[in-house]
Amino acid sequence: MKAIIYRDNGDPDVLRLVDRDLPTPGPGEVRVRIAVSGINPTDWKARSGASGPKRFPEVTPHLDGAGTIDAVGEGVDRSRVGQRVWLFLAAAGRPTGTAAEFTVVPAERAVELPGEAGFDVGASLGVPALTAHRALTVAEDGPRRLGPGALDGKVVLAAGGAGAVGHAVIQLARWAGATVITTISGPEKARLATAAGAHHVINYREGDPAAEIREIAPDGVDIVAEVALGANLALDLAVLRTRGTISTYGNDGGKPVELDVMRNMVLNTRFQFVVLYTVGSEPLAAAVEDVAAAVRDGALPVGEEHGLPLVRFPLDRTADAHRAVESGAVGKVLVDVTP
Repeated sequence: MKAIIYRDNGDPDVLRLVDRDLPTPGPGEVRVRIAVSGINPTDWKARSGASGPKRFPEVTPHLDGAGTIDAVGEGVDRSRVGQRVWLFLAAAGRPTGTAAEFTVVPAERAVELPGEAGFDVGASLGVPALTAHRALTVAEDGPRRLGPGALDGKVVLAAGGAGAVGHAVIQLARWAGATVITTISGPEKARLATAAGAHHVINYREGDPAAEIREIAPDGVDIVAEVALGANLALDLAVLRTRGTISTYGNDGGKPVELDVMRNMVLNTRFQFVVLYTVGSEPLAAAVEDVAAAVRDGALPVGEEHGLPLVRFPLDRTADAHRAVESGAVGKVLVDVTP
């Protein structure tokens, strides 16, 4: 089979297309013929060494993807052979991710993909959708699970609504009944955030964004899903309601975070930092179940018309796909692996 590998951390040029033996699923595992592999910032950070040195002599990257189960290991229901699935955390703690024609994962990391959902949707779930779910379910007085009506009466602010996680925050929050506000940097991203389903779109580079948000939510925002905490903290605190929650899954731009302790004490601010690797098995399993339900309801579509443009590369151009993600390509970068 064809696979992308790297043996040393570094820039995208360390990625190589090679031939490898077909992997065999072990007990509790499934083998998936990958149709589409999805790339996230965490993938290039792992490749570059920014998130720490690699743990295996050879690594096939990418956490997310979608395809068809073609073999199962001992203890896995054989009826799953032929099942269309989406994969999450495929390369977490393992040397082989989805940038290959076949990969092997624990059976629970391969989730059935409904017939009406294509492989592009499946490959775009994983990290973005599960991160968004966690961000929306950590408020002290909010739900631990998402579904229609779970966020009725709540106001959610999705920072950076044109990004992959921001896009998933908008879709999941709207599916769950929240009023969704998002901040963006220009008219093109505003168009995408509106297409994703945001009720209100605010350009944070113009006018008084805090006043605009407060006009929409006079009592303040219940949950902020934040991608750039250092840059956006002042705005977040200006619009957060008392006992509101700031769920942080990134610090784009790298601006240092400075906390006014007294101000946050008075607000009773709840800060929750989010990363899937250490979130714990119960929250992760709940997120997978709820995201799967949202997919069945048609609540997580992708593509330009749904606010998440798809940027595609063939497997032999995976290095170019990594460059696109690193350079901030708008939308979701996908690698087409097999037809």
